Amino acid sequence: MTSKINLIASIVAAGLALIPTALSGQTSKKDLGLNTVVIDPGHGGKDPGALGQSSSSHEKHIVLSISKLFGQKIKDAYPDVKVIYTRSTDKFIGLHDRAMVARNNNADLFISVHCNSSSSKSAYGSSVHILGQKSDRKTNTTDYFERNMSVAQRENEVIVMEEGYETRYTHFDPETPEAYIGYALQWKAHYESSLLFAAEVVENLMVKPLQARKIAIDQDIFQVLVEANMPAVLLELAFISNPTEYKYLSSKDGQEAIAERLFQAFRAYKTQYDMSLNIDVREPVEASSSATVSQDQPEKDKNKEGLTSFYTIQIMSVAKLLKEGDPALKGLKTEAYLPAGTSTYKYIVGKFKTREEAKAELSKVKAAFPQAFIIYIDNK
Repeated sequence: MTSKINLIASIVAAGLALIPTALSGQTSKKDLGLNTVVIDPGHGGKDPGALGQSSSSHEKHIVLSISKLFGQKIKDAYPDVKVIYTRSTDKFIGLHDRAMVARNNNADLFISVHCNSSSSKSAYGSSVHILGQKSDRKTNTTDYFERNMSVAQRENEVIVMEEGYETRYTHFDPETPEAYIGYALQWKAHYESSLLFAAEVVENLMVKPLQARKIAIDQDIFQVLVEANMPAVLLELAFISNPTEYKYLSSKDGQEAIAERLFQAFRAYKTQYDMSLNIDVREPVEASSSATVSQDQPEKDKNKEGLTSFYTIQIMSVAKLLKEGDPALKGLKTEAYLPAGTSTYKYIVGKFKTREEAKAELSKVKAAFPQAFIIYIDNK
């Protein structure tokens, strides 16, 4: 079966070049920026998700509470941003209907919130999943689809709880890897944006007492991400089966803290998103970074201790080092720049003495990355 999967995967990979670049339709929202986000509290109703120590602390209740706190923080900070929940009560909603909430509202971002679980109480860590073609796990040589089937199938198995699922998901059988391959052609359309938000989640959410799993950002074929057909992530906040993480997930203070961290990730992503649509936005992407990243630096080199300062074009910020030739880089010659004291790589194109020189190159870069913008790096 592995050889068959590899053959189909090769065919799928060959067809990826035919897919339009991500964000190609976003320029029509230049005056609006990121204005609609759909938050999807996982499970609900007859589907409790991972079981907590009491009926009131099952996954469905925990993620609903955190989602509401998260959404309210967005509303308070950005009154013009429309926040929509796929469910606001303990109600069962099918994966298709969850995704359609986002599609029908032309959402700019879809966030599905979950808790993880394991038969081992020692399993721990947070992770974020995006729709992807392959995994980057160097230490695991098993087939990608076999490797991710257990997690993806567990989240997708809710499909069979839906009435009429046999006809609704005619081309998707959650028990077969071939069905997952059938959707692989859709992964690239919003890959870059999903990866950007995932990186912000890693940067903001996965700090003590939470911590990232060994693979903090993974690529999986979750049906709800496939159906959303927009920048989308599925979050596994922590392990409800781990006593320490369960205590944090189920406490009011823990839920408030998680919601705040998710909001900080959203704010950082929204800043990048809005800047990509209006290059004159002055707010720095990461004001707390030890590197000086600004839109208003004087147009001259600053050499300190032999380190050069320069203007450059940033195309993305990701909490992992992408390999040369990764589809996310779209063939551009980039440099992965890691500011001191951070864990997020800035992918930049070119080094320029003046802002005018960078601006002259910007239009070419934006053809591949509409979200690209100019930054100034001072003394690394």
